[in-house]
Amino acid sequence: MALRLGLTSFGGPIAHIGYFRREYVEHRRWLDEAAFADLVALCQSLPGPASSELGIAIGTRRAGMRGGFAAWLGFTLPSAAALILLGLYAGSSDLSAAGWVHGLKLAAVAVVAQAVLGMARTLTPDWTRRGLALAALAVALLIATPLTQLAVIAGGALLGLLLIRQNEAPATPEEASPISRRVGVAALVLFFGLLVVLPLAARLASSQTLDLVGGIYSSGALVFGGGHVVLPLLHATTVDPGFVGQDQFLAGYGAAQAVPGPLFTFAAFLGTVSSVPPSGIGGGLLALAAIFLPAFLLIWGTLPFWHDLRRSTSFRRALSGTNAAVVGLLAAALYNPVWTSAVGSWIDVAIAAAAFTVLVVARTPPIVIVVLCAVAGVLVGTS
Repeated sequence: MALRLGLTSFGGPIAHIGYFRREYVEHRRWLDEAAFADLVALCQSLPGPASSELGIAIGTRRAGMRGGFAAWLGFTLPSAAALILLGLYAGSSDLSAAGWVHGLKLAAVAVVAQAVLGMARTLTPDWTRRGLALAALAVALLIATPLTQLAVIAGGALLGLLLIRQNEAPATPEEASPISRRVGVAALVLFFGLLVVLPLAARLASSQTLDLVGGIYSSGALVFGGGHVVLPLLHATTVDPGFVGQDQFLAGYGAAQAVPGPLFTFAAFLGTVSSVPPSGIGGGLLALAAIFLPAFLLIWGTLPFWHDLRRSTSFRRALSGTNAAVVGLLAAALYNPVWTSAVGSWIDVAIAAAAFTVLVVARTPPIVIVVLCAVAGVLVGTS
């Protein structure tokens, strides 16, 4: 199942939330809307790749740490394999302008719109939370900075605590954590420890490999918002020191937008083409491990305490405000970057609207929408 999501989840981290909701909540019913929203709020509050963290959290919740790793592997493997192969054989390819890629972006518009609509119905049932969502939407659109998302989530929690009455905050069912507190503490200690140890070890050993790994680890550990926000950090880690050429970086970035799954797998391409040993397949796998390791440590470190927090009435009120703010953030992301990067003409509007209608009314599987939009993108591009 996660592998199927990895093969079909186009459109970036916000679109991935829509795909996950469709699969795990509506189809598989592994968790209900409230539990899904709680995990979205958790992952949006943490640094790193939010959609990958969400997949790890859902898999861990379902089948422990092995389930979290399996969910990540299935979701990540297709794009990582494609980008490593591209790094080996076609580093100069640029697929970002292809017609089918444009069609995939239009499919993402429909998927994200459906997710926003569905989550809004559940998470903003009253005007207090609708107002919070609208305020979050306005702030996210007017102040587009990497820290805006974190500020909006914190503001939503505070306003939820102050404005939402106790009976409006849904009670969360008792649920044992799949991870012990001891493991959680160890994961958090390792997360922060590697931020210090890797750069220090690289300097002491004068190792370019450790320098590259430490930089990529820090990129995955410190960026909020995920997706395209990580690109400046990866550029500073790979291009500025001369490990990867500027043309290679841009070519890989274009290809990363043309494959499904998380954009963070771009690191696998960079590790493959890097001049720092091991490079090749080994370098790609090493870079892939470095950029996603923080996501595992953060999710496994916070889940044991997250379940306890959700039992608190005050925390549930704050979480209800956070979830309403997340709806606003998703709505803002639906416009920018999902809509603005995909829709440039009335034909694009018509394709996206048709895809949304078929998705919502006919409840067509997302893979069908992805294929149809890709074909439409090719036809429009050649007309």
